[in-house]
Amino acid sequence: MDGVTVIDHPLVQHKLTIMRKKETSTASFRRLLREISTLLCYAVTRHLDLTTIRIETPMEAMDAPVLEGKKLVFASILRAGNGLLEGMLDLVPAARVAHIGLYRDHETLQPVEYYFKAPDDLADRLVIVVDPMLATANSAIAAMDKLKERGARNIRFLCLLAAPEGVARFCAAHPDIPVFTAAIDSHLNDKGYIVPGLGDAGDRMYGTK
Repeated sequence: MDGVTVIDHPLVQHKLTIMRKKETSTASFRRLLREISTLLCYAVTRHLDLTTIRIETPMEAMDAPVLEGKKLVFASILRAGNGLLEGMLDLVPAARVAHIGLYRDHETLQPVEYYFKAPDDLADRLVIVVDPMLATANSAIAAMDKLKERGARNIRFLCLLAAPEGVARFCAAHPDIPVFTAAIDSHLNDKGYIVPGLGDAGDRMYGTK
């Protein structure tokens, strides 16, 4: 699909398979999500802009590469997005963090916003939005709408699993935002869950169901 990158690294696919298993424990699921998020972060930041600075090594002076521009913003769609956020911060500890509180009304499948907090200068930063699942895409679309209202212009969306229906809706609503995912599954069921999927990521991560 145009605008969508499937991260098919063997370690990503192996860890995802273990996460899908219904017998995987809460502790293991949480650990695997943190591990896989580091690998996904590597892929979504693959083409960041670099500049050089002059440094002194123990041997001699050199011009060495560093990230250019202001620090990244990782925007977590609560609550499940925090599972990806933690591993990404392991890799980029200086990143700024935004939190977008959305929950899905199980009757309408529409997102309900209850919290938003982000750095003021979103227009000057790359914003990487994280949420494990891109199912109906309603929450993801609402999150992008909110970020753009606050000035964000350079945005990427990272998820663990996506459904074709969600990808299509998201790309139609925000064709300027690239999507990165570990897998695109078969379809959504009548309750808006990804099939075969892995269940509710938040419940499995926090042991709430």
